[in-house]
Amino acid sequence: MNDIPFIAVEGPIGVGKTSLAKAISEHYQYHLLKEIVDENPFLTKFYENIEEWSFQTEMFFLCNRYKQLEDIRRKQIDQQIPVVADYHIYKNIIFAKRTLTKDQYSKYRGIYDILTVDMPKPNLIIYLNASLPTLLHRIEKRGREMEQKMDPRYLAQLSDDYETAMSDWASLYPDTPIIRLNGDDMDFVQNKKDLTTIFSLLDNEFKKGATRFEPTC
Repeated sequence: MNDIPFIAVEGPIGVGKTSLAKAISEHYQYHLLKEIVDENPFLTKFYENIEEWSFQTEMFFLCNRYKQLEDIRRKQIDQQIPVVADYHIYKNIIFAKRTLTKDQYSKYRGIYDILTVDMPKPNLIIYLNASLPTLLHRIEKRGREMEQKMDPRYLAQLSDDYETAMSDWASLYPDTPIIRLNGDDMDFVQNKKDLTTIFSLLDNEFKKGATRFEPTC
């Protein structure tokens, strides 16, 4: 396992991944890696017609996330820079399983496996989840036009998919700690006490030595 911190914040759409990753970056002085969303030219069409535009959408995300992780690998090897990301590239599989046909997924998975075989993996994951009403409220509040067209049933299915994926990840990589947070019980954007609680959970993981790294602040 890599000794340089690489924390991934994951969870379904609207749960607050970017906000938390940014707060962690600022608190611990880690490099912030943000996923590319608005630049995906297929995303608006995807939310209007998932079946028609899912393959193009997922391939765009995969190629861009691969490029980002290549950059992170160089930073960590050459400069020993700690990183917090607002996604884990494994999310590509979560979305692809949900949206692609069987034949499309087979082709996609082959490309994914080739691209990610030697990619850096996070040595700590923060998993955020929340109920559907909370997710829908936060999506409406942040006001991305393309997301307003999202079918709530898709979001509910995606939330269930994340639960399954996190359980699978815990089994596949038992040495990677996963901090699970319930977004219904805390609002780390509006309530600083909730954010302090999260920092305390992170500090406890660091002290356990399970990740073999310390915060730089």
